[in-house]
Amino acid sequence: MTQEQSDAEHLHFWSFIDHAVERAGRELPGVDPLAMRLVLTLHRAANMLVYDLESTVHRPRGWSWPGFRVLFAIWLAGPVEAKKVAELSGMSRAAVSALVATLEKDGLVSKERAPYDGRAVQLRLTDAGREAITSAFRAHNEREQEWAGSLSEDELHTLIALLGKLTTHSTHFDARHRM
Repeated sequence: MTQEQSDAEHLHFWSFIDHAVERAGRELPGVDPLAMRLVLTLHRAANMLVYDLESTVHRPRGWSWPGFRVLFAIWLAGPVEAKKVAELSGMSRAAVSALVATLEKDGLVSKERAPYDGRAVQLRLTDAGREAITSAFRAHNEREQEWAGSLSEDELHTLIALLGKLTTHSTHFDARHRM
């Protein structure tokens, strides 16, 4: 076994960030280690959080993370057109359409013609859908509180403000998000 293989054996999900920043800096002088560390950490933290919420709250209810996002958007914005659900959930229209078909079959969502345009279709929660999403969101928010619990209220406000600043700045380089 080479030294590199031995080193790789000792890496884990979080230590890989240190390794990646150090190694990329050696391989490509001039790489910005702080920007790289920010993006790797943010991406891994977000993925970890989503995986946790999906596996502890949503999968036991038979939902995927995208399925929850669609129900959440309809719950809080509905009745609403599918294209708006796609925008609000950060998903493609095709993905929302496929999920809505499943959620409709499960009796959680209904489709109806929009009163302002006979060609447009609005989505709304059924009574069972409303009951399901409110129950799920209570559990979801309890888990959010557990995640947020390691930070003080001031730290939470600071982190939210910094993430807001980061995302606002993204408009300067025309960052795209799913629609």
